[in-house]
Formats: sequence, structure tokens, C-alpha cells
Amino acid sequence: MAEITVNRAPVLTLWGVVVAERLGFDRDEALSLGKCLAGLNAQTKGRSLGIYGPPKSAEKRPAQKPGLGEEFRVELCGRPLPAVRTPKGVRALIKDKPIDPESTQRYLEAKFGDELEPVHKVMSQLARAMSAKELKEQAFSLYEKFRPEIPGGAAGWGAKGKLDLNLIRSLAH
Repeated sequence: MAEITVNRAPVLTLWGVVVAERLGFDRDEALSLGKCLAGLNAQTKGRSLGIYGPPKSAEKRPAQKPGLGEEFRVELCGRPLPAVRTPKGVRALIKDKPIDPESTQRYLEAKFGDELEPVHKVMSQLARAMSAKELKEQAFSLYEKFRPEIPGGAAGWGAKGKLDLNLIRSLAH
């Protein structure tokens, strides 16, 4: 299998998971962070295309959520992600709620099917081909090189494209 057809969102989610793991987060933490990364990127892209309206008022939110620890930021693929420490580890937030790693795993399984493990493997090889510092600096530009090609503008919203695993392999060398 050299190519699979898939939407960009699960590709970025999985890449975010792989990068977070390489940067030292455990699997569940990485799943939470990867889902947040893809969600925030989709939100930004949707706003730029006019699919989503502007963000709601920028009122000051408390740094401490009821039942959660203090919010902080985790930088992943050049984007600061809102996160909290929970008894189970770091969890990224969406709408002030920790992202469940199990739901992210189910999402990835649904989107990639039988190709999830092979894609995870080649992405992990790419992530291990450089130091953690280099990966932190280059993660998003690497994603831009291998992400599926889709039509520009609103026509590309939700469109599937070809993810070339050989291209990902070649970036590791």
C-alpha cells in the first residue's frame, strides 16, 4: 500500500499524536492533543472560508475550571493548545472539556480503517528520523509536504485526497 484516500483532518490528528508522543507525551495525552490540534486547525480554516462565523466574544475565561486544574498551553505543530492536568495526565481542551483519548482512537480507526497501523508506522519513522527539537520546529511544515492534496477554497472542505506513504518515507531520509 503506497497511497490511501483520506480527509486531511484525520491525517493531521494522527500526525499530531505521533509528534506529541515523540515529544514525550504518553499515548492518551498525545491522542487528546492530536484531536485538539486538528479541531483548532479546522476551525481556523472554516472561518477563513466563511463556513464558520467569528469566535464568540473574547471575554476573560477563568484559568481554573470547576473540577479541573489550571489551564496552560502545549505547543504542538507550531500551535498553542489549551490543556489541563487531570488525574489521568495532560488533556487538551475543547469548549473547556478535556478531550477523551478513547474517542480520538475510535475516530482514527473509523477514518483510516485497516491502514491506521501502517500510516502510524511511517509517520513514527519520520518523527524518529530527527531530534525532538528539530521535530518540534519542523512538524507543521512536514505535514504540509505530505498532507493529501485537495481542491482549494470551499470546494476542498471535507474533501478526500491521496496520502502518499512513500512520500512520508522519503521525508525520513
